[in-house]
Amino acid sequence: MDRVRARPRGAVARSDRARLGDLGGAGRGGAVAAVQLAKLADGALFLTALGDDDLGRRVDASLGWLGLRVEVSWRPVAQRRGFVHVDACGERTITVIGDRLGPYGDEPLPWDELADAHAVYFTAGDAEAARRARAARVMTATSRTLGSLAQSGVRLDALIASAADAGEHYEPGDLDPEPGLVVRTAGSAGGTWERANGERGEWAATALPGPVADAYGCGDSFAAGLTYALGTGMPPQQAVELAARCGAACLTGRGPYAGQLTAPP
Repeated sequence: MDRVRARPRGAVARSDRARLGDLGGAGRGGAVAAVQLAKLADGALFLTALGDDDLGRRVDASLGWLGLRVEVSWRPVAQRRGFVHVDACGERTITVIGDRLGPYGDEPLPWDELADAHAVYFTAGDAEAARRARAARVMTATSRTLGSLAQSGVRLDALIASAADAGEHYEPGDLDPEPGLVVRTAGSAGGTWERANGERGEWAATALPGPVADAYGCGDSFAAGLTYALGTGMPPQQAVELAARCGAACLTGRGPYAGQLTAPP
């Protein structure tokens, strides 16, 4: 993970910042995980694709305010939008409008810098992007990207999947080669992990450090915490326990960023 903290690229008027706040700001898995990584590692490099419109430009600026160095492949499309609906118990449902955007491996992004990265978390992109990301010392990924990962042929150090969500399910054989570690989350029930050599473990959900605000971003913060932990050399059990702390902390903040852990243990 890149430890360089960069200022936002270009001046942005205060009125634009207020307008972006009214819209809720940048979100979704890649952005949420990248910000959590930046808070743990004192900075992170985020390679992404955005729509080349007013909203896309303001999203780019907001990610800089959140502590990221952002490198963007601009696409001639409208920026994807999402609405998060939160109930009285803090559970959330997300409605997304627009196609998912992810970087392509043949685009002019600073892929070469990943060779110096301690860890990379792959959340979107084509097969070539996955191959370029594999240059990092540790590579983790979400099971939402199984299609690109299967085409790439890279071996992951860890895959983050869900024990219950059909959209994040993983079965042995879905990837070849098999990931070195598969972590399956189960929300308030904790989760399990299994190494390719058959070693297994589990963890219990971490006690919340405060009252529940909303669940938006908890899973992505968990994934970022796991990536950070593995990148620093932690064994699986310690890694999932730190990741669980990240997920629990996120649950106590309004929106995906307010409650995230701000320093490693």
